Amino acid sequence: MRIKLSTLLFSLVASAFLAVSAAWAHHSFAMFDLKTETEINGVVTEFQWTNPHVWIQLDSTDKNGKVVHWSVEAGAPSGLARAGWKRKTFVPGDKIKLVSHPVRNGSAGGALVAATLPDGTVLYESTATAAKKKAP
Repeated sequence: MRIKLSTLLFSLVASAFLAVSAAWAHHSFAMFDLKTETEINGVVTEFQWTNPHVWIQLDSTDKNGKVVHWSVEAGAPSGLARAGWKRKTFVPGDKIKLVSHPVRNGSAGGALVAATLPDGTVLYESTATAAKKKAP
């Protein structure tokens, strides 16, 4: 069976396009203020180890004593696993500290930078973030 060079070339180009199209479809981080970091101390209500992003839900008390429910978005489970995270890193009831880039509209949400476990261990959102934090 003979395959025309043009058919082969088209197939290769189409395959390459499909391979990178998933990256193009990924959402923007424009909704987060990437120049600001917010510290959130609270109690985990839910830890969602799901694709395409892991979510940490927690309740925190504001300066007026009001309980605020936060939703903080992290990376993909595969990337977090490389950074030392596990499916059971957090369980409901854990008292934790998160550092996140806040949502620009002021709502109680953010993009995760780092998380401190109840025992004081700090986990970063990615191995790249951890390397930057350890660099002099």
